[in-house]
Amino acid sequence: MAPLPDTARGVAKALEIRGLTKSFGAFKALGGIDLDVEAGEFVCFLGPSGCGKTTLLRAIAGLDRQDGGRIVQSGRDISLLPVAARDFGIVFQSYALFPNLTASDNIGYGLNRLAKADRRRRVQELVDLIGLADHAHKYPSALSGGQQQRVALARALAPSPGLLLLDEPLSALDAQVRLYLRDQLRDLQTRLGVTTIMVTHDQEEAIAVADRIVVMNGGAIEQVGRPEEIYARPATRFVAEFLGDTNVLDGVVLPEGGVRIGTAALSAGSPGGARAGDRVAFCIRPSDIVLSATGDGLAATVRSVEFRGGHYKVTVHAGALAATLRAEISRAQKEALGLAPGSAVAVSFPAESAVLFLAA
Repeated sequence: MAPLPDTARGVAKALEIRGLTKSFGAFKALGGIDLDVEAGEFVCFLGPSGCGKTTLLRAIAGLDRQDGGRIVQSGRDISLLPVAARDFGIVFQSYALFPNLTASDNIGYGLNRLAKADRRRRVQELVDLIGLADHAHKYPSALSGGQQQRVALARALAPSPGLLLLDEPLSALDAQVRLYLRDQLRDLQTRLGVTTIMVTHDQEEAIAVADRIVVMNGGAIEQVGRPEEIYARPATRFVAEFLGDTNVLDGVVLPEGGVRIGTAALSAGSPGGARAGDRVAFCIRPSDIVLSATGDGLAATVRSVEFRGGHYKVTVHAGALAATLRAEISRAQKEALGLAPGSAVAVSFPAESAVLFLAA
């Protein structure tokens, strides 16, 4: 098990997880998780269903006790503490509001230890903070889904917890409300400075709000980093394919460097340990593919052109690669090239934008 160096030096992190394991029967949900979270960070656990992200969140909360490993919060080992003895607030996808209590009473539910006046003052602060002062007297059934979620968030924040845990809090909302609350949530977290961990399967959501993203797969962490780092330089093929859209082409490392795909030789940095003849996966984002006039790259034929709001998605087939690719271009580029299904175009790939992974 890895040591806890910062705690040992007296500089405790908001959360330190070492060697965390959890199984449900024969299914290994967590396979030895090591993770640090800094004070004031907004961290997203991102991954497909069954990857272990919710299990990890519930272990931090004490709702599902881990089989092995340690959880240390601000220098305090909470690994074996019951839920009530841990310092966190939590918001679930289902809101879990008390239907027989008003919005104000739901928010103040966990503040019974405060004097009546202090409790009323704290509730009013939070009602104002979430912008529901005119709805504080209403019961949950009279509130919209977005309003209910804001009440649930305020209730979690009411005791001023050291850690805020969010379990897919926006997934039950429609698209427009989800976008609005996503921005509100990030703004609120920044203003309060509360250390926050959010579970999500929505890549766009994680990229928009997180200081760092923890990409999980099969009960393990694939990569941890800032959104732009993970997007531009994925550490594994899984991350490249899961986070955003990616073209993946099978190729072979050339003796002189670069990679051969089909009959074409493309420039790209080789992955560590790769040797000539090794099979690799060549990954490049659609936004990094360059489409230009014929003669400026590999010859290709446009298969489809789809309007996507701020850009066009263009599907092309490159004969030399024996592959179909997805590219993204602006409206001006589309009009300049005169792109339409069946038209000819040239395709090229900036070497610095491609990422290679050794084939399994």
